[in-house]
Formats: sequence, C-alpha cells, structure tokens
Amino acid sequence: MSQIAIGTIMLFGTLIVLMFLRFPIAYSLGLAAVLTATYMGIPYPNLFQKMTTGLSSFTFIAVPFFIMMAQVMCDGQITKKLMRFCNIFVGQVRGGTAIINILVSMLFGGISGSSSADVSSIGAMLIPTMIDEGYDADYSVAVTVTSSVEGVIIPPSQNMLFYAISTASGLSISTLLICGYVPGVLLTLSLMIPAVVIAIRRNYPLGEKCSFRQNVRIAVEALLGLGAIVVVLVGTTTGICSATESAAIAAVYALFVTVCIYRNMYPRLYFAGLMRCLPTLGMAMSIIATSSAFSYIMNYLKVPQNLTTWLLSITSNGTILTLLLLLMMLVLGCFMDMGILILVTTPILYPIAVNGLGFNPYHFGVVLVLAYGIGLCTPPVGTSLFIGCAIAKKPVEEMVPGFLPFYVSMLLLLLLLTFVPEITLCLPRMLGLIT
Repeated sequence: MSQIAIGTIMLFGTLIVLMFLRFPIAYSLGLAAVLTATYMGIPYPNLFQKMTTGLSSFTFIAVPFFIMMAQVMCDGQITKKLMRFCNIFVGQVRGGTAIINILVSMLFGGISGSSSADVSSIGAMLIPTMIDEGYDADYSVAVTVTSSVEGVIIPPSQNMLFYAISTASGLSISTLLICGYVPGVLLTLSLMIPAVVIAIRRNYPLGEKCSFRQNVRIAVEALLGLGAIVVVLVGTTTGICSATESAAIAAVYALFVTVCIYRNMYPRLYFAGLMRCLPTLGMAMSIIATSSAFSYIMNYLKVPQNLTTWLLSITSNGTILTLLLLLMMLVLGCFMDMGILILVTTPILYPIAVNGLGFNPYHFGVVLVLAYGIGLCTPPVGTSLFIGCAIAKKPVEEMVPGFLPFYVSMLLLLLLLTFVPEITLCLPRMLGLIT
C-alpha cells in the first residue's frame, strides 16, 4: 500500500474514531490533521499557517455579525411580531397556523440564517400552540422542523458563508447569498402544499381573525423588524456594501429597532445575549481553523482527485454521477452537523461537481447547502429534528412518520434545483452579477 493511501486512511480513520469517542469536532479535525502530517513529514508551520489563513478571511467576519443580529432579534421578540403579521394573510385558511409557521420560518430565516435558531425560537412558541389548537403533534413538529431548512438557504445564511470559505476559489459572497432567494421561496411553497392538503384532510382549525386597525399596527411593527433583511438584501444586490459590511449594519439596525422602537431590549438582556453568542462564535472559529488544516492535508493527499477518478470509473454518465453525489450528501447529512460537513466535504466535492460535472460554483453551493439542510431533519443525528421533538416532548420514532410528505416535497425540490440550474442563477443573472 502506498504512503498516500496509508495517509488517507489515517486522516479519515483518526477523524472517525475521535468523533466516535465524542471528542469535540474541532479537536478531532485538528488531531487528525496533525497525526497525518507527522506521518507524511509535512512541516507543522504549514498547518498553522493554513489555520490562521482560514480565520483571517474577510468573509468570515460576517459570521459574528449575523450571529449577533439573530440573537438581538430573538431577544427582541421579533418572532411573535412576524407570527401575527403572517396571520393577517393566511389566518382564515384551513390550517392557517401551520402556514404561518412556514411563512415565519422564511422571514425569520432571513434574519437568523440558522435552522436550529428557527426551531428553537419559533418552535418553542408554535409547536405547543398548534397542539393546543387541535393539530396533531407529528404534524406540528414536521411543519416546524422542515420549514426551518428555509433558514439555511435564504440570506443571511452562515452556511453559505462556510461554503464560500471552503471553496477557496474567491466566490462572491453577495452573489452566493442572492442565489438563495428563489430556491428559498420555492422551498416555502413546496412545504405549504403538503401542509395545506393534510390540514384539509384532517379538518384542522382556522387561524385568528383581527380587526383592520389591529392588522395595520401589527404590519408596521413587523415590517420595522424585517428592515434587517432589507439592509442585507439592498446592500448585497446593489453593491453599496459587501456582505460583511451589510451584516454589521444589519446588526446595528436590529439593536436600534429593539431598543428604540420595540423598547424591549435592556442592557442586561443585551449583554446576556452577547454572552450566549460567544460559545457559538468560538465553536465556529475553532472549526474553521482546524478544518482549513484538515483540507490542506486532504489536498496534499489528492483526496478530491482520487475520489473523482473513482467515481468516473463507476460510470461516465453525468446524470448518474450527479445522483450519486446527491445521495452521498443526503446520507452524510444524516450523520453529521451541517456546518462541519460543509467545511470538511466542500474541498472534496467542489472539484468533482464544478470540474468533473460542470456545475456552476454558485449553483452547486445552493444544492449542497439544501441537501445538507435536509439532513438536519432526518435521524439519527438531525439537530433540528431532535430540538423539535424535545419541544413537543415526544420521541423521535413517533414523529418521523409525519415527516414523510414533507421529505418528499424537499427531495423533489432538490432534484429540480439540481437539474434546472437556471432557477438558482436567474436572479444574479438578471442583476448582472454572473453571465
């Protein structure tokens, strides 16, 4: 067996063993890279240089601002205002609370950019509310958890930022974020279809009805909160500012709205929210640093090239190879956290998809993020799935059957986006960002 083959086995074998032993993922990635580098005779300064390079990216600076903005808006109770706003439009539809759930996830996803944050905040309010209104527990959890995937596609998306960092190919963050709008809206519509059909079949209740004056006040309050999305959207599409700069402005705007307009953000609450952001930010920084070293070792061992050669030896049919790639991503999404998967696997899959299969880099980013996002809703490790079940106080095995219609909708959309790239690329092309 060649030294390259042994090094590859050592790299991934060490990672799997350490993860199985419940080591933190950052330590697992770092130790696997160091042990393999030692065996291959790679100088340690090369690894440390790659780690610092990963953290010094200007793109990465957007992550803490997005995290802080999401925390401020959560603490500022924007979710409740968005729920009441969506009720104006769909409250009198059969199963209106479920549709509100999906719409709020789309709007809140544009603020938090996180599926877990979506389930934790929206689910904590809506899952018990839906059950009390007469909705079945499996339906309530399924709607909340699957709609949270909208948050990983619709800007601002931390996972899109991780993808851009992992490609190391100079992708425009603004363009990548803009590519997520149309797929995000389509995901919202595709989830509404089974939600409404099931609601009609099970005769679920109508939503709350408010007066015209109440609706006006609700709309004004909600639209002020949604200004954070407008800041990101306008900033990235017009080129007035970069994604990082728009994230910083949006974070300041969110603080201004919650302090000066909503008046429900106090210094103690704000600083407590910042303290809650630190573990998330620290984890993201450590994973990005060690994954950069891990990716460097993978490229040194030519793992992407070898995997491409192996896949092409199976078949030269582009459609079959694309389906194999999708299947690989869906299976991986069932077993690992999404952010980690993007950072570890993008350096491997990106060359296969872009160079081997002819994917547009921005198109592939949306496909990859959506495929891994579906994994957040699937056992055995789906983070959002377990959060939703914990809120409902129900075992996962009882809830999963209720997810099946929603799984089908998401998988069909994934196939549509994969094989019709124009859906993803139409908006940035209209804006002249790509050719």
